[in-house]
Amino acid sequence: MNSKNQVSRRQFVSTVATGALVGVTTGRLSAHDISTRKAGLPALLGGPPIRTEKWSEWPIWDKSAEDRILEVLRSGNWFRGRDTKVDEFEKEYAQLVGAKRCLATASGTTALLTALHALGVEAGDEVLVAPYTFIATYNVVFLNKALPVFVDTNQETFTMDPDKIEERITERTKAILPVHILGLPADMDAINAVAKKHNLLVIEDACQAWLAEYRHKRCGTLGDLGCFSFQNSKNLPAGEGGAVTGNDEELMDRCHSFHNCGRPFQSVKDTSKYPTRGTNYRMQQFQAVILMSQMKRIERDADIRLENALYLTPKIAEIPGIIPYKLAPGATRSAYHLYPFRYKKEHFNNLPREKFLAALSAEGIPCSGGYGPQYKDGLIEEALSSKSYERLFSRQRLEKYRDENHYPNNDQLCEEAVWLGQEMLLGSKEDMDDIADAIAKIYENREKLV
Repeated sequence: MNSKNQVSRRQFVSTVATGALVGVTTGRLSAHDISTRKAGLPALLGGPPIRTEKWSEWPIWDKSAEDRILEVLRSGNWFRGRDTKVDEFEKEYAQLVGAKRCLATASGTTALLTALHALGVEAGDEVLVAPYTFIATYNVVFLNKALPVFVDTNQETFTMDPDKIEERITERTKAILPVHILGLPADMDAINAVAKKHNLLVIEDACQAWLAEYRHKRCGTLGDLGCFSFQNSKNLPAGEGGAVTGNDEELMDRCHSFHNCGRPFQSVKDTSKYPTRGTNYRMQQFQAVILMSQMKRIERDADIRLENALYLTPKIAEIPGIIPYKLAPGATRSAYHLYPFRYKKEHFNNLPREKFLAALSAEGIPCSGGYGPQYKDGLIEEALSSKSYERLFSRQRLEKYRDENHYPNNDQLCEEAVWLGQEMLLGSKEDMDDIADAIAKIYENREKLV
């Protein structure tokens, strides 16, 4: 992406942001129409829903890519050792996010595993992790026989609270693993400052943050390494797939060697056929072709999501008990893999969130409650009580870990969060009106729904 395009896109973001509040008053419905929609009997109780139209499907296939896909499939050169499609994708994706290098992997999970290994996270280490995230973020730490130590969440930003990092650091802490969850950038200035102070590594989990920006730099370029996912639901999809991005050439060479069975690669010298430990985390050729096709639309789609999100936010913020996400200090753009807000049931006559979600879905607005407190799931105790962890960590450390395994801010966020899918933001402003009107309708009818 050239500098001229970067400037024009920033101008677009600024224009959209300043125009968002104006857009609230320019919907297709008159004030009388909106009032009537809100006052009707909730669809959950038999009334007509706000919306009956379908939302955009995802992923969206580009038929112009089919010839190149067929060329790869018919060639029989499907793995990256026999063709250059993955190399092409890596160069294009590095340019897109503003990194020197990109390594394509089999998934976002394998990208994280590759990054942890390349940075030397070993058995017995501790890694500070955001708890509001997909389970893979801390499963990969366990798979390295390290200890994922959770840092409580800032409820406004849905991301790691930097003010709570230092209290979680021990003599074994090796790295910080912040997550740009839902596409919302974490507070990287504060996180990097703590990391520098304590000589810690920083691995960005940007698996949901393609084109998200912090101080106008794209996520995945703000730490030692960044990791992305291209799973089917993602804003840049290929069924499965992932990537590691970085600016340190030798570090990226180690990532490449590890993901390719430990084979030599550039600065990883060929002192033998397999000079270092490794595994097979390679991307396939046809996945790279799919991704290069999808990349043709990613910036346009991102602009549409941004414009619609900035239009929707002030509309729903006016409804009592609805608190939209807030960007972290320094964050300049979300990727909107999901659009989140918090639901305060006390403003809805204590209507349980599950009932709110059901009522919103009945109005034709698909929604989800998002992540639960996964650190209370069985995998934590399974790891802590395993022979390997009992050998690696003292009984006192494991008991302290168990005692501290509660995170009040994150627990509350898990009880209040509501998610809307990224494909919903690819619609029109009238579609955003439907979302806002459906939430307002539930609020106006809250006494009937309890």
